[in-house]
Amino acid sequence: MNAPALLDVQALHKRFGGVVATDGVDLQVRLGEVHALIGPNGAGKTTLVAQLAGQLAPDAGRITFDGHDITALSAHQRARRGLARSFQITRLFASFGVLEHVALALQAASGGSGSAWRPVARETALFERARALLPRLGLEAQADAPIHALSHGQRRALEVGMAIAAGPRLVLLDEPMAGLGADESPRMEALIHGLRHDAALLLIEHDVDAVFRLADRVSVLVSGRIIASGRPDDVRRDAQVVAAYLGQE
Repeated sequence: MNAPALLDVQALHKRFGGVVATDGVDLQVRLGEVHALIGPNGAGKTTLVAQLAGQLAPDAGRITFDGHDITALSAHQRARRGLARSFQITRLFASFGVLEHVALALQAASGGSGSAWRPVARETALFERARALLPRLGLEAQADAPIHALSHGQRRALEVGMAIAAGPRLVLLDEPMAGLGADESPRMEALIHGLRHDAALLLIEHDVDAVFRLADRVSVLVSGRIIASGRPDDVRRDAQVVAAYLGQE
């Protein structure tokens, strides 16, 4: 029996002038699954994710999360309900270390304690929770390292860690393997695989081989439309998908 849909997107539309970025998108992400969203450059993947996360308002359609209509909610309100996002381009603070980044993510999710001006370093319990997460990210030895000392792969892992720090129910991972070298990609893949035990994942990724190893289901977005959605083997053999996307790889 299929698990119920945690995220249910119905007829989502977004237009920028004469360009249709999402064209009647229907998408469901089930509890406990890794659902991959793939497609060529310019297909509308990042625009779709921005609408799901609340950074961009759709022109029409409905987004339901955990049985509640969240279409009109802000990104902050969606995060409070358990929907988190990592970004395609890393967004880290040069003046903060690794542990401080994770603690800051925990503080933001919980609303902090006391004044908004209270330094995060004073929140001992917060830092203990943050430190406990670092081994999963492969960053235990870098707890006190400044951002400039991290490799690109370590920065990507840190951003994923910030997204999962507060224990969300669904994580939108926007190209977490982008720019990773041959030695870093397997570590990120292992991290993503481990996250499936904690949350449902919507994985947006160009590394098609990694997608088909990780995903329970795959949806293919081309020119703003979902042209196929299903089990990885079925999608890989779909003639329309091969013609529109996989044949280019």
